[in-house]
Amino acid sequence: MNAKYDVIVVGGGHAGVEAANAAARLGASVLLITSNIETIGQMSCNPAIGGIAKGTVVREVDAMGGIMGKAADRATIQFRMLNSSKGPAVWAPRAQCDRVKYRLAVRELLEESKSLEIKQDTVATLTVNHNRIGGVKTTTGEEIEARAVVLAAGTFLRGRIYMGTSIQLSAGRAGDAAANELAEQLEALGLKVDRFKTGTPPRIDGRSVDYGKVEEQKGEMPEYRFAHYDLCERGEQRSCWVTWTGERLKQIISDNLQESALFGGAIAGRGPRYCPSIEDKITRFPDAERHQVFLEPEGLHTHELYVNGLSTSLPPKVQLEYLRSVPGLENVVMTRPGYAIEYDYYPPEQLEAWLEVKQLRGLFFAGQVNGTTGYEEAGGQGFVAGVNAVRTQRSEDLFLLERDKAYTGVLIDDLITKGVDEPYRLFTSRAEFRLLLRQDNSIRRLGQLACELGTLTEEESERVGKRLEEEDDLAKLAAKAKITLDRANRLLATVGESSVREPQRIEELVKRPGIGLKAAVQASGSLIPDLSADVWTTAEIELKYAGYLKRERSAVLQLQKMVGFELDNDLPYDQMLSLSTEARQKLLRIKPMSLAQAARIPGVSPSDLQNLVSEVLKRRKPNS
Repeated sequence: MNAKYDVIVVGGGHAGVEAANAAARLGASVLLITSNIETIGQMSCNPAIGGIAKGTVVREVDAMGGIMGKAADRATIQFRMLNSSKGPAVWAPRAQCDRVKYRLAVRELLEESKSLEIKQDTVATLTVNHNRIGGVKTTTGEEIEARAVVLAAGTFLRGRIYMGTSIQLSAGRAGDAAANELAEQLEALGLKVDRFKTGTPPRIDGRSVDYGKVEEQKGEMPEYRFAHYDLCERGEQRSCWVTWTGERLKQIISDNLQESALFGGAIAGRGPRYCPSIEDKITRFPDAERHQVFLEPEGLHTHELYVNGLSTSLPPKVQLEYLRSVPGLENVVMTRPGYAIEYDYYPPEQLEAWLEVKQLRGLFFAGQVNGTTGYEEAGGQGFVAGVNAVRTQRSEDLFLLERDKAYTGVLIDDLITKGVDEPYRLFTSRAEFRLLLRQDNSIRRLGQLACELGTLTEEESERVGKRLEEEDDLAKLAAKAKITLDRANRLLATVGESSVREPQRIEELVKRPGIGLKAAVQASGSLIPDLSADVWTTAEIELKYAGYLKRERSAVLQLQKMVGFELDNDLPYDQMLSLSTEARQKLLRIKPMSLAQAARIPGVSPSDLQNLVSEVLKRRKPNS
């Protein structure tokens, strides 16, 4: 008798593990199938979690019950808060991780779930009955039934590795076989498929680096954690190192450009514009005198370093030559060459807003198969897909994150409404409400929602309630407590601010530059609450930027009115002749759920929106 599960997750990368974890937390029976159990949670590219916008996604996923933040904290060997000199809307936590410890932490966290099983095998094909998924068949001949399947295959679908124009390998990642049969079936089922490429740089032996010629970059904020509920001890820390390319490297690249798989014509897929190869940098920015290179430790128990900034598809011999042109790397030993990989992805307009494939019910896509790049983007999609794979079976309301609630919502909405013409990467600039979507307030935005979803344990739910209560109590204290005139002016003088003429409430004084909330509470004579740094940070930001936040929240209300104008899935857009031809074609393909979503589709103009409202209202009238 065939095994049967509620959800099968195909792929053990960052999207797959979050999907499996989320579904299991909802009580579903889940099977995670991966071609190699030892590489579950593998950091296939750089050994780091977080970054611009990405770090906020990690905190969002963690707030909802995900595992990426917990695993990163357990494996962190250096932490930095990027953009800390700028406004809080763009603060970006980033952790350098021990690659092995991260992978082990992911597996340990997954194995805590009693309803989640892990199986080492390769999915050959999907079982499809009348455009509905019924399970999978593996290369070992096993047929496994499931009510939903989440495909999170990363770069494995017809993956092909390139090191120069002459070295080509069928692989999903170095050392792992590609999934060709499954990719061929998906194309045969009528899904639109395209190709993207990405790459990775060479790795080097850190003992062969001349550290006298490179700049040390130490970590900071040792008390910081990604996770809200699992506060582990911070382990041993490591420095990163910075150096620069020069004219010699530029000449080596130029002399060997025809040997690059990308520039030599072997690769046709488009690569990530925001993470270019060194060949891209040299050709796109010919006047640049130098490019920054980061030497990042791979872990505590290895000397190997990741050479961030020198991603390539050149032959290994050329890689070693250009490495040795970099200051500090003149005698470097290359432990592993870099490579480019080209793979199948499926343009995401083929997905519903909840990540289910429109023409194959019960099939959900998450991660790089949707045209994204990055561990964090994959993890966010995986969590949403895992939740919806369960909720659709139970006829429960769909789990949809709006753009004002999470960067994860911005990501998914961008994918399904705008599509991708290059590997998609999150940035703070993609969000309209980035002051609301900060890394510090993920619990405020998503904690209660996760409690309602059922993705948090009882203990985690209690922590959400406690955290929100602490923030509220601190806000009440700031609104109520006053600072005497003398104390207020002494505090203002310490930061060079002008004096005041009457006592000040804490909430007013904190709006002055340089005045911290904790210092203001102390000046008021109030007892300083023993609260986490996160609580103090969130409360202070809410006070300092109260006016800006009020405006953003007002804009959210206007957006919600458009979201409230729902659009039926079967609207005959092709018959709405008052709309432009481009608008009709795109609306018919994407089938937006609301007027707000329609407004974000490229090619749908303001006049198209006005006419769309008229067309919809006309069809809603009885006997129209």
